[in-house]
Amino acid sequence: MFKTRLLSGIVLVAAAVGLVTAGGDVLLAGLLLVSLVGQFELYRIFGMEKSLAGGIGYLGAVLYYLDLRLSFLPSFEVFMLGLLVLLMAVYVFAFPKYQADQVFAAFGGVFYVPVMLAGIYQARALPAGAYLVWLIFLCSWGCDTCAYCVGVRIGKHKMTPKLSPKKSVEGAVGGCVGAALLTLLYGFLFQEGMKLSDGEVFLLAGIAVAGAAISMVGDLAASAIKRNYGVKDYGKLIPGHGGVLDRFDSVIFTAPVIYYLGKFLM
Repeated sequence: MFKTRLLSGIVLVAAAVGLVTAGGDVLLAGLLLVSLVGQFELYRIFGMEKSLAGGIGYLGAVLYYLDLRLSFLPSFEVFMLGLLVLLMAVYVFAFPKYQADQVFAAFGGVFYVPVMLAGIYQARALPAGAYLVWLIFLCSWGCDTCAYCVGVRIGKHKMTPKLSPKKSVEGAVGGCVGAALLTLLYGFLFQEGMKLSDGEVFLLAGIAVAGAAISMVGDLAASAIKRNYGVKDYGKLIPGHGGVLDRFDSVIFTAPVIYYLGKFLM
């Protein structure tokens, strides 16, 4: 199991590096594919992955990503309203085929996976995006690794005993500190390329702390959904890791946070 998890992890990281480095349409297409798989995994929990309501959710993801590239929608609010009205129309005219929670899951799933994950593309498109975008992964996967190491060694106080008994307060603090230190190292290493002052590098570390904290919320939120519906993993696509949502649960939350903080603070 360890070898399988390690090998699939290496492949996953290599794929992420390739897509993010390429940027542009390549990254956008890759994120859309990952988003659609993630939506499918989420909708499967609600028993609607192959339904008309689920299809509208997938269509919403495609339209949103096309708009990121072509900017043809009047506004994000119009997109939200149109999606909700269309799903409610399906709910009403197909009644009682769908339960209310399925319809709202179809609506929320568009934002939970595609919209939030698109923060990677948006961060990459910022002026210093070629460097800034990597904070998303430092804050999520870096925090996760540091939190695990610290939690295993000195973790005593349970953070969410009923939801995730193995996660500790000490681990959470270690994850945030670890993400900040990794970002400081990264920032000073590429300081010239990012054209940052020393103060801005420390600002990046502060952003990383916020991103790391949010990443833990994303991780726990994904776990809570699985607990509610008695599911161990979202899928089996990534050997040793589970599904897309099992591996990208923290990235999904971190991506828009890093994008907006980077956009307005850097």
